[in-house]
Order: sequence, then structure tokens, then C-alpha cells
Amino acid sequence: MKKITLISDTHSYYGEDVLEHCRDADEIWHGGDFGTMDVIEALEEIAPLRGVYGNIDSKNIRAAMPLNLEFECEGVRVFMTHIGGYPGRYTKRVRMLLEEKKPDVYICGHSHILKVMPDKKLDLLHINPGACGHIGFHKFRTIVKFEADNGKLVNMNAVELGLRGAITRD
Repeated sequence: MKKITLISDTHSYYGEDVLEHCRDADEIWHGGDFGTMDVIEALEEIAPLRGVYGNIDSKNIRAAMPLNLEFECEGVRVFMTHIGGYPGRYTKRVRMLLEEKKPDVYICGHSHILKVMPDKKLDLLHINPGACGHIGFHKFRTIVKFEADNGKLVNMNAVELGLRGAITRD
């Protein structure tokens, strides 16, 4: 069993509220739009990081992270990319990849909208953790936490981190 913290769309923000939820993770997964290399470095200090670059990410982030990521975690086959849509509204590129790769779980970011929904046609679970950064149109900052165990995702929880733009300084 592995504890996973799934985040996306940090847009250069990795405040204590985000890091606190990463500290108990065995792995941190990031759905793209890191914003800066500082985010990658801070997360890698906490736990192993798996991620993809997003549309706002610079050349150095694109050199460090792939466009698409395929992996297996505790028997769960995962496909991750930043922009790809959701069940019934996939981009053509992602639909073709999902049909070819046949993952158990498809993860993306980009929309800043938290969604966890099954795709019965492709027999997978779609997860977009929303955005945990402060840049964008979203109202609440969100992440998703779960465990990968014996071919299944269990104990899944959506976590609200607070309002976008409500950064507090100590």
C-alpha cells in the first residue's frame, strides 16, 4: 500500500498548507503547471515525485518532466498528462492514448476543476485534483489524497485548502 497526495496547477505556489498534506505521502503526484523549478525541488525533498509538465511550464521544467507519464503503482496502471479532458470530452490525442494504453486511472490537471469520475466506456477512473495554487479562476484550492493498494485506489478524499487568493504570511 502507498499513500498518494495528488496535486496540480500549483502555478509556483507550494505553501505550508500544500506541503503539510504532502508530508504523510509515500509519493506525490503532480498533474502539471508547476510554475517554477522551486516547486519540484520542494516536493522532491518530501517524497518521490511523479509529474508532467503543463502549458505554463518553462523549458527547464519541460526538460525535467514529461508531457505524458505512464506507470504502475501497487498494481494500478496510471496515465497522466496535463491537458486531456474528461470522460465524454477527451481531446483526440488523449482519447487515442487511453484506448491504446488502457490505464486503470487517468489523471490530468489544467481545468482547475476537481473531478473524480468513472469512464465506463474505457473502464477507467478519471481524476483531476483541481488547483492548489492561487492563480486561476477557481474559487477553492483543492487536492486529492488516496491509497494505492493491491490494484485499487482506496480511502480517496478531496481536500479543500481554502479560498484562492487568501495567502497568509507568518
